[in-house]
Amino acid sequence: MTVIRDFLTTLGFLTRLAPPRVASDEEMRRTMPWTPAVGLALGIVIALPFALGLLDGRPWVQAWLVVLASLWLTRGLHYDGIADVCDAFTAHFDPERFWTVIKDSRCGAFGVLALVLVVAGQIVLFADVLTHHAAWVLVWPFVAGRLNCVLFGILGKDYARPGLGSLFYAGATTNAVAVNVLAAFAVGAMLLPIKGILLTYALLAVTLIPLHKLAKDVSGANGDFLGASIVLGELSALLGIVVVG
Repeated sequence: MTVIRDFLTTLGFLTRLAPPRVASDEEMRRTMPWTPAVGLALGIVIALPFALGLLDGRPWVQAWLVVLASLWLTRGLHYDGIADVCDAFTAHFDPERFWTVIKDSRCGAFGVLALVLVVAGQIVLFADVLTHHAAWVLVWPFVAGRLNCVLFGILGKDYARPGLGSLFYAGATTNAVAVNVLAAFAVGAMLLPIKGILLTYALLAVTLIPLHKLAKDVSGANGDFLGASIVLGELSALLGIVVVG
């Protein structure tokens, strides 16, 4: 029952697929290992209508709907993270200024540019995937993106700032990383060629390097970094699928 409860807590926090609930700090800490499983559930829900033939033959419309569904079902949580990090990055040479900017609820020019590039990039890449692959391949980016969150969780643990985000970093253990890397690989193997999975993993590593360096430069990492890692992970997986054809 604890396993089911932890999964539902994670699902309710990260998506609209389960009702949100008040959770203790310990329960929130235990959610981190479940984030890739939430990505799997999210990906299946989004891919299902297209696997059943919704708007078949119109990949651009399908791709727009995929991105729209992702935004709505996740409440835009991760997109907010990438926008905040990109806004604050312009001030990363001054850590104090960086944290002032990242906590500002307003979105600046660099945050807007990041959102435009991310959303446009996802639509283009999802359209390409839907043109050349079965709809179920859509599941992979949602799994890989949240795997990237767990990976950054363990890399950024030493820089975790006090607050809700620190609970997620605390839950990123070596065991959680190992289990999720293998589980994600198994899911990917059912959806695309092995070289596509390996390329995705390589691209995930590429995204983690600048995020880790930024956390080191500003002496901290919060939940926005985790959100950014998810969005970058989704883009990495999409590129991996597109490149291997």
